[in-house]
Amino acid sequence: MDVKQIEYIVKIAETGSITKAAEQLFITQSALNQQLLKLEQSLGVKLFIRHKHDMTPTEAGKVYLQYGRHMLQEKREAYTIINDMSQNNRGKLYFAFARERGIDMFCSTYSVFHQKFPGITLEPHEMLAQQQMAQIAQGYVDLGLVTVADEDKQPGVEFELIRKEPMILAVPRSAPEAAGAAKPGTPLEDLPVADLKQFKDMPFVLIFERSTMRRIIDKIFRQHHFNPYVLFESASIRTLETMVKTDLACTIVSGNYYKYQDKIAYYRLPGDPQWELDIIYKKGAYLSKPMLYYKELMQQYFHEKAPLITKKGR
Repeated sequence: MDVKQIEYIVKIAETGSITKAAEQLFITQSALNQQLLKLEQSLGVKLFIRHKHDMTPTEAGKVYLQYGRHMLQEKREAYTIINDMSQNNRGKLYFAFARERGIDMFCSTYSVFHQKFPGITLEPHEMLAQQQMAQIAQGYVDLGLVTVADEDKQPGVEFELIRKEPMILAVPRSAPEAAGAAKPGTPLEDLPVADLKQFKDMPFVLIFERSTMRRIIDKIFRQHHFNPYVLFESASIRTLETMVKTDLACTIVSGNYYKYQDKIAYYRLPGDPQWELDIIYKKGAYLSKPMLYYKELMQQYFHEKAPLITKKGR
């Protein structure tokens, strides 16, 4: 199996299209198609079923992709180990994070990492948690930063805990329903516990349905037989916070967003539900020196620069 040819076939499978794959591989569509036809002819079997708008692997194609991806992962890990041994400090580190949770951390740590490893390209990718875990397990991404509940963790992925964060209810401080809220500056763990029934007549804005946070929120609502009136959903926590600050709606966020206390009143939720902020990487994978260093930078950032506001500084 030719490594370059494997990369071509894997890219066709990822994009479902020779045209899209050729664009990403920076080769012509006809050249890529010829490579595929040549391989299929040598194997004596079709690797893809060609539909009108996409291509899907045949059973033989699935076998080829399974072993081909494994070979690419082995090659990549071998080069990583050799670079560590030779101290070349060359190559790429693929890092994934959720848009709002990771971008501030990435911007704060990038220059520090680059000073330590100038020959390593730190390539960022914005992904949802489920997508990150899948990409990590398949060996396409080296490190990820996810917020995840235990039940959402995928096999084949190592989870290194940074911290645990509670889910909290955010209410406009000017609303009558916020009368029982703690005063600004109260440590997070001393917040009163909300009785969700008191907020049944208030509108809510919520994070979008496919997010990990939303699955946790919906579970909380089901457990307490609470059916809020939802104005809209958003992928942006900042948008949700703005809606609360401007007295328009309530929302639920993680303890990481415990701020704007002059305009937002916060409550703990019944049962103190929480999720984890984790660094993730492929289970059993070799961790290069650049990977170990960037893991250290991430831990340092969240413990020192973005602490939870609690009595103990967690």
